[in-house]
Amino acid sequence: MFKFIQHKILLLACGTIISVSVQAQQNLKLIYNRPAENWNEALPIGNGKLGAMVFGGASQEHLQLNEETIWAGEPGNNVPKNTFDSIQKIRRLLNNGQFEEAQNVSNRTYPRQAPKDLNYGMPYQTMGDLFLDFKDHENFKNYKRTLDIEKAISTVSYEVNGVTFKREIFSSFADNVIIIKLSSSKKGSLHFCINASTPHLQKSIFTDKNQLVINGTSGSVDNKTGKINFKTVAFPVLKGGKLTSSKDKLDISGADEVVIYVSVATNFKKYNDISANPDARVSEYLQSALSKKYDTELKAHIEKYQKYFKRVNLNLGTTEQAKKTTDTRIKEFGTSDDPDLVALYFQFGRYLLISSSQQGTQPANLQGIWNYQLNPAWDSKYTVNINTEMNYWPAENTNLSEMHEPLFDMIQDLSVTGQESAKEMYHARGWNVHHNTDLWRITGIVDGGFYGMWPMGGAWLTQHIWNHYLYTGNKDFLKKNYQVLKGCALFYLDVLQQDPSKQYLVVSPSMSPENTYMKGVGITAGTTMDNQLVFDVFNNFINASKILNEDTNLSDKVKSALKKIPPMQIGQHTQLQEWLKDMDRTDDQHRHISHLYGLFPSGQISPFRNPELAEAAKNSMIYRGDKSTGWSMGWKVNWWARLLDGNRAFKLISDQLSPAPLEAKGQSGGTYPNLLDAHPPFQIDGNFGCTSGITEMLLQSYDGYIYILPALPDALPNGSVKGLKARGGFEIDIDWKNAKLTKLVIKSALGGNARIRIAKEINLKSETNLRPAKGENSNEYYPVNVIKTPLISENAQLKGYAVPETQVFDFNTEKGGTYIFEVK
Repeated sequence: MFKFIQHKILLLACGTIISVSVQAQQNLKLIYNRPAENWNEALPIGNGKLGAMVFGGASQEHLQLNEETIWAGEPGNNVPKNTFDSIQKIRRLLNNGQFEEAQNVSNRTYPRQAPKDLNYGMPYQTMGDLFLDFKDHENFKNYKRTLDIEKAISTVSYEVNGVTFKREIFSSFADNVIIIKLSSSKKGSLHFCINASTPHLQKSIFTDKNQLVINGTSGSVDNKTGKINFKTVAFPVLKGGKLTSSKDKLDISGADEVVIYVSVATNFKKYNDISANPDARVSEYLQSALSKKYDTELKAHIEKYQKYFKRVNLNLGTTEQAKKTTDTRIKEFGTSDDPDLVALYFQFGRYLLISSSQQGTQPANLQGIWNYQLNPAWDSKYTVNINTEMNYWPAENTNLSEMHEPLFDMIQDLSVTGQESAKEMYHARGWNVHHNTDLWRITGIVDGGFYGMWPMGGAWLTQHIWNHYLYTGNKDFLKKNYQVLKGCALFYLDVLQQDPSKQYLVVSPSMSPENTYMKGVGITAGTTMDNQLVFDVFNNFINASKILNEDTNLSDKVKSALKKIPPMQIGQHTQLQEWLKDMDRTDDQHRHISHLYGLFPSGQISPFRNPELAEAAKNSMIYRGDKSTGWSMGWKVNWWARLLDGNRAFKLISDQLSPAPLEAKGQSGGTYPNLLDAHPPFQIDGNFGCTSGITEMLLQSYDGYIYILPALPDALPNGSVKGLKARGGFEIDIDWKNAKLTKLVIKSALGGNARIRIAKEINLKSETNLRPAKGENSNEYYPVNVIKTPLISENAQLKGYAVPETQVFDFNTEKGGTYIFEVK
């Protein structure tokens, strides 16, 4: 049992007594005064497995439905045979400086279109659509449509001929069903029919025993036959009225109230097992839900959802803008004062993660679980050269650790399937994955020898395992995933090559994701991002090996290789170099700025420890510009926060919270009326990236300390946040007023030293063990892996990087203790 300890510490801010009231966040609803006219205006609901986009029409309600395992294809990897010799040839060409030739060999070996005997991954596919058609509801008034993200419920209400009609719609966290409750202010007023459609070629839609049934089979793509069988059932329960069935629709007339239960299930068990029975599953899900009264089901749904959601509260204050509809607020955000929209956007990201990634489900894909197409953009797969990782940046720091588990499950799968690509393509031990994977856990090249020649997906994914350990201190989790970390380290130990100077060990061939340094040429060796990733992979393994007392000899070999990884370099334009050679262009506006991985999400670049690298990273950011795809702007929020520039970070949030074109147009970014991120088209990673970025503005916990309000923008001078997480099992509450810290609460789940960095002007007086920090943090969850001294071009003109004046303190915590710092 935890021992409760409470300490009070006086914070005297410039000698002035300050008090701030803590208020609940004012607005946790998306609100609209008209139905959705298209998918980008519809509202997402989900329980991890089952998702829907709710359109909220008056004369026709439209629910576009998804089940997380409806993907095209069948089990099987996509690793090409007999390509090791080509990889060896590419390595030789790169060493000889024959870059175009190397790219040509890569393109020929792995063509842009998948060969007949291979595939480049399967698309995530929609189930189809459910429609409720209402008689004589064309002329309606007093319309309101909402998504309550505090309760995970979408509602619709409107009036027709003096009768008010209401709907409550949610994807139940208590049972695997979507539930639609329809009611009206006058008995006997519900007259509508239920019908459905699906775009799948193999399908049947029919009624059976007063329920509507949709059966189907997923699509066939490339050399894979669609073998996901799915079943969907819509089962209405009436209070009053009459239900009649025709061939493929249900008619309801004169009902007082109707509750419709929608269940979807497939034959998918695991990436290599599709032997489940969808009929039995659907029946089980429906029986469980139908055994409970509606109010009981609703209460259980809300309680399970709020177990996660209510852990964090963010209050940034409200203005008159909060009274407007959400689409209007988005349109006006750039020219109005609407801090509450930032808080809503932050919490909407958490809502989406809870709704698309539950324990035992698939991880959130490129669109979470919401997709209306059979062939969505980029197949809605798992793009692991940024997008999948970005989906999970808010998992730990916004107190949603459990939502991380589906990603860990997928990494475990990949550590098995990835042994094939490691062995066959690279003659290496361990495992790897390239820049994409899917439901079937493919690990080979995807999209050909330009985009696909990046063997670093596993390196990035395993960072989530290590970070989860640092946040939770769960050694059982580390033991469970140790072989995954080890296998990843083994792969790079085997594939590292000497660079032409024979000074360094580098990954070859590879690329800096999706970018080029010559026209049409991206393939190279020793990119900065690769070096940073291998640095983290090796250090994570070394640290895990030490903690668990495993593989001492292997750890020594990894340490030796680590010493030969190239240092980061500052190039001729005073930029952080993207490549081993100084080839960056100041006019390069590419959406990927992959070499800044070392700034975020990694913590290799610190403004306090490495100001010259922080300056170079800033210059790289300035050269690239702000405007980009939605996910790229989301990443930039995090980078500017790590550079301690809250105003520039907020500017990126403002850019992102601008209306996106409803039709896909290049790399314009922005936000759709339903608050979903636009690449365009919709990609969910931008939502998650911005939620993470807002958190990084308020709290950072890397580089050996917990930094309170590191990048607070001028636009958010007053506010409070409760429940954010820091590494080492610390939970943090922060209040601030007039841009100054006014109250701080730290809860310690694990005990140990707490090191906090705060603004210089805050004077601390305490009777506790608070003391100025000296040396490195003794807390085992705050290791700082020392980087090599960067190489600096003789043409670089460093001006120095200004950091805010701060002070750093240590204090001891006990497991279960609560420590309150307040202004009196």
